[in-house]
Amino acid sequence: MSIEVGSKLQGKVSGITNFGAFVDLPDGKTGLVHISEVADRYVKDINDVLSVGDEVTVKVLQVEPDGKIGLSIRKAVDKPKFNSRQKGGHKGKRFNKEQSFEDKMLRFLKDSEDRLSALKRQTESKRGGRGARRG
Repeated sequence: MSIEVGSKLQGKVSGITNFGAFVDLPDGKTGLVHISEVADRYVKDINDVLSVGDEVTVKVLQVEPDGKIGLSIRKAVDKPKFNSRQKGGHKGKRFNKEQSFEDKMLRFLKDSEDRLSALKRQTESKRGGRGARRG
């Protein structure tokens, strides 16, 4: 069985580092799943998601001429395509594609102002607030 880009394979986690996990593949080959390819969400510590000995399905992203194999766990999972017209799809202004440009811009500005004010509050509390004396 040849390992080709785009193919999905079963493998076993054989080692974990701070930057990814090594996965043993069929034919005795080993590939690397970079920490950014482990899950759809941010992964700070790969040990929270994977352990040595875990059976995983991986997708081959690249095969280098020197034999290095780049793998992805998150791309190996088939996700249904999002369709806003399906029953139970996202509802609300944030996902409404029929919004005018002006409505989208107003929402962006409001969200931006909210984030900025929250950041200012957080920064001021770390510096001792508005009434703090500098000496």
